[in-house]
Amino acid sequence: MIRRLFPHPILSLALVAVWMALVNRWALGSLVFAGIMAVAVPLAVAPYWQGAGGLRRPGRVPAFLGIVLGDIVRANFQVARIVLFMPRTNLRPAWVIVPLDLRRPEAITALAATITLTPGTVSCDLSRDGRSLLVHCLHAPDPDAVLSEIKTRYESRLKEIFE
Repeated sequence: MIRRLFPHPILSLALVAVWMALVNRWALGSLVFAGIMAVAVPLAVAPYWQGAGGLRRPGRVPAFLGIVLGDIVRANFQVARIVLFMPRTNLRPAWVIVPLDLRRPEAITALAATITLTPGTVSCDLSRDGRSLLVHCLHAPDPDAVLSEIKTRYESRLKEIFE
């Protein structure tokens, strides 16, 4: 019964948390509406989200989020330094193709979002076969180092979490 009402419980919890953060008010009406969304939205998307398994190792999520948040802060300072002090002639933007070991769409989406959330990099395209991700880097004098960092720092951890 619970699984029928909440086909994607993590999505339901995330919807409640995001809604309450957006309204920025702990009123009963807001919480009731968040609860309605937590039931309605996952039920509406369940037919299109077949076969979505849960997280294999959810205990590793906080460590991953800590790494990502630390990288976001560090990258903000790096991008600010590039924008404020680096002459444009020294800027080395690059396109990097990241071959993916991830197969689950949720894991690939998490990787693309992580890359895009980190200032200075943007996930731009996923290949038709879902086996590579195109990433643009604001400044990448060594594109191979960027590729290696994405693979070891993010993708390997997401693979542990999802697959």
